[in-house]
Amino acid sequence: MADRLVESESRKLLGRLSAVMAEGGAGQARLDRIVGLIASSMKTEVCSIYLFRDADTLELCATEGLKPEAVHQTRMRLGEGLVGRTARTRQVVNTADAPAEPGFRYMPETGEERYSSFCGVPIQRLGEPMGVLVVQSKSARQFTTDEVYALEVVAMVLAEMTELGAFVDTGAALSARHQQAVMFRGTTGQEGAAEGRVWLHEPRVVVTNPIAEDPAVEVQRLRDAVDELRVTVDDLLSGAATANPDQVQVLETYRMFANSRSWMRRMEEDIESGLSAEAAVEKEQSLARSRMNRSGDHYMRERLSDLDDLSNRLLRILTGQGRDTGAEMPENPVLVARNIGPGELLEYGKKLKGIVLEDGSVGSHAAIVARAWAIPLVIHAKNITSEALNGDVILVDGDQGAVHLRPEETVKTAFRDKIAMQARALERYASIRDLKAEALCGTTVSLHMNAGLMADLPSLKGSGAEGVGLFRTELQFLIRNKMPKRAELSALYARVMDSADGKRVAFRTLDIGSDKVLSYMKPNDEPNPAMGWRAIRVGLDKPGVLRMQLQALIRAANGRPLSVMFPFIAQPSEFRTARAEFDKAMERERILGHPLPETVEVGAMLETPSLAWAPDSFFHEVDFLSVGGNDLKQFYFAADRENERVRRRYDTLDVSFMSFLDHILARARSAGTPVSFCGEDAGRPMEALCLAALGFRTLSMRPASVGPVKHLIRHCNLETLRSVIDESRAAGDESVRPAVTKWLTSQGWLM
Repeated sequence: MADRLVESESRKLLGRLSAVMAEGGAGQARLDRIVGLIASSMKTEVCSIYLFRDADTLELCATEGLKPEAVHQTRMRLGEGLVGRTARTRQVVNTADAPAEPGFRYMPETGEERYSSFCGVPIQRLGEPMGVLVVQSKSARQFTTDEVYALEVVAMVLAEMTELGAFVDTGAALSARHQQAVMFRGTTGQEGAAEGRVWLHEPRVVVTNPIAEDPAVEVQRLRDAVDELRVTVDDLLSGAATANPDQVQVLETYRMFANSRSWMRRMEEDIESGLSAEAAVEKEQSLARSRMNRSGDHYMRERLSDLDDLSNRLLRILTGQGRDTGAEMPENPVLVARNIGPGELLEYGKKLKGIVLEDGSVGSHAAIVARAWAIPLVIHAKNITSEALNGDVILVDGDQGAVHLRPEETVKTAFRDKIAMQARALERYASIRDLKAEALCGTTVSLHMNAGLMADLPSLKGSGAEGVGLFRTELQFLIRNKMPKRAELSALYARVMDSADGKRVAFRTLDIGSDKVLSYMKPNDEPNPAMGWRAIRVGLDKPGVLRMQLQALIRAANGRPLSVMFPFIAQPSEFRTARAEFDKAMERERILGHPLPETVEVGAMLETPSLAWAPDSFFHEVDFLSVGGNDLKQFYFAADRENERVRRRYDTLDVSFMSFLDHILARARSAGTPVSFCGEDAGRPMEALCLAALGFRTLSMRPASVGPVKHLIRHCNLETLRSVIDESRAAGDESVRPAVTKWLTSQGWLM
């Protein structure tokens, strides 16, 4: 009975709040009436609402009981005082003796010293903190569980009302949401700059009716929606019966949550307290996201993420707001998403001007596709999907890893100047497209491009590249939901060779594992996947897949020259076993009467330091070597390239690493084995110049980098630069970068 009474009071309060929302007046007047209503209903002397004025600062926006003159004057940093603690932890702070609590901050301008009890409840929407709702009383009492629950329900409604703009007024804390300029600091996934308009991969679900008049109707709506959700999940499960076990496990988790009585009970209790069905789902989703943000347990985070995704599905059923909203994609679209798979990304095609993700990694599928398309990508742009709206102006600075949403005019002007400068540089590079990368000393460097999609191949001619130094064959496996057939791969590889028009294409065999996981192959749960079951290790353990791919490549060549290389070779025996598979495939094709390649090159990717000290026989056995700079550098420095805290600490131009590369070059020269350098550093003009000065005569990079690298090589003397590098090393410098920078500046190539 007591519970029903509290729930009834809660519904009563929400009904009164609904009436206030329906009244006219400015946002401040509404807030002032709301704090009065809450204080009266909760029988407390004080009720205050604090909202964020910026990401780190809370501002007192309305109060009943504290000094009125403190409104919009009292501010505190995130984590400061009990209010700041509530906002930072996103957890309720409930105490009968506030001054005795750790971190308590006395604010004399508010007159709060008379109030002993304190209860702070976070105002948050889908885990995003928006402010804090506080009640205080003179009597030293701890608020009951039912009272705290009622405040959480009210805070949920306040969050929705804030999101919908019900409290818009003058001042930063009450300014309209989704209209202010916001800058996000992320991580560079792909360099470049682009201006465009936001296109959300998953449009926001907007709850316009957080308060319900008839709980019985709302409970029935919820039950009907959950029934529909359960049917959907069951259908997905029956369709995934032949899929890999991990997909089935995720769907089984969905079904477990969809049939969870405790989840259903909590949402029905939220409805009984006065919320609509949509608001009840969102309240529980917000709490789950808050727990997910606090959890350090990987398994728990995954399960909470599953619940979050299921809640989104349920919200779309209840609101009818599907992914297809009928909105038209704007001109110059910039894709904004939490994360995205390669298949979904490729569906958008090359019309995208940029990509911004909340998650992702520098080696992710999205990064690979962005590099292929030469469009800027920023990852780890935290909370951008909560802030951005379809059609918002957005500037993506892939060079700095920054995103400007709804930027000020001065920012737009400066950004457009940057884009214009880059465009002028591209025009300058176009004039040398058909010229060799010949240095002033007469040394010629062969510049090749990296590719992985048919869409990349038109860049071969336009970029001025002399061939494809790395064709990533795994992308064709990643974008499918089942293993491709040999005939399909053969036809694709044949089109790649046709598009190359006689230029060399080095096909890298399947490089999966680490962050590149096929949906139809069971991945291992590895603590360090970059050093685990991946690349050639998978191929040797699943020879049928490797054999099928090699046969497809041989048939695609159809009498033309063929270059194949195996990834992530750590010891010679791995290369020899893989080479034996290739020889078997050649013999099988000969027996079947298929034309064999005119010439064959079989090489290896040198991505592990161990291979640099392989026996001499290995360097004679391989037809060519390609130094995979990205992986080699991370293993050499023991610095995970997905970890922003460490990956930028170690320089390619570090003296020890350059000496290591010198060692590799010397061994390859001694064996007469061609060696190239492939990776991000090959596409950075200064690094590429130094690699050429060391002795690399073939560099492979993204297409957009060919022009800038060629331009710098053609204006420098590599022999002189080698002397500069050697002098820096002899002087005991840790990195040759300062010396090279000084030399380039003296030559007029760096300003």
